[in-house]
Amino acid sequence: MAAKRGKNELPTPIIVKKITIVEGGHHGGAWKVAYADFVTAMMAFFLLMWLLGATTEKQRKGLADYFTPTLVKLKEQSAGANGLLGGASITDVDNYPNRQGQTGTKSLTIPRDASGGPREAANHVTKMRERLEKAMAEDRKLRKLARNMRMVMTKEGVRLDLVDDANFSMFHLGTTVLTSDARALISAIGQAVGPVGGGLVVRGHTDSLPWKPGTQANNWSLSAGRAEATHQELARRGIAERRFTRIEGVADREPLIADNPQDPRNRRISITILNN
Repeated sequence: MAAKRGKNELPTPIIVKKITIVEGGHHGGAWKVAYADFVTAMMAFFLLMWLLGATTEKQRKGLADYFTPTLVKLKEQSAGANGLLGGASITDVDNYPNRQGQTGTKSLTIPRDASGGPREAANHVTKMRERLEKAMAEDRKLRKLARNMRMVMTKEGVRLDLVDDANFSMFHLGTTVLTSDARALISAIGQAVGPVGGGLVVRGHTDSLPWKPGTQANNWSLSAGRAEATHQELARRGIAERRFTRIEGVADREPLIADNPQDPRNRRISITILNN
């Protein structure tokens, strides 16, 4: 018979003991996921090694080129590097609007002729560029002017642009008189262009800076006079007169820096070696 509790006594507490059994040894299976990832990575690695061994050098280069990030434009309105000739390629697209611009397709950037086709024409261009680069590399003065010259292909042929900047000018200010540096540069161009053959077009460009009131000259006469002065200097360097097809002055109508027509880089001389 249970003892009777007093009126104020609390009931006896009931204690429940819970036992949890944890299986040991496999840590819940997480290691299996890590091991599967490792095996997958190793399989991908060996598959890559097998593919590299089974492909040719040309195929591997194509794959590398495909995954190469797109190059950004490294300098204003053109891609390239700070090397000889400003890093401009002979197939760079014109970055100013004129009738000598090209679309950049292969059929337009490689001239064709009856004597040898595109491969031979491209070889002539390459040799001309090599001669010009060699002449400029051997002369300390000309090396400094490399950034002021660029070579591009157009529909008509190979064009050399001799561009002014804040530190260099082809002509004395407001005149058609070549500077000594410009004469040295044109001399190197004459030696490189002479053996190539083909007609020549010399074109003068100016910036849009206004002339002083009362001055008789203008940008049209200045650009034409500078083109003629370049023509005469090339002729003195041994370029036959019959090779000159056109001597043109276009004033400031075809700016290289279209956003700033007064930029000194808009002052330039273009020498085009025609395809035929």
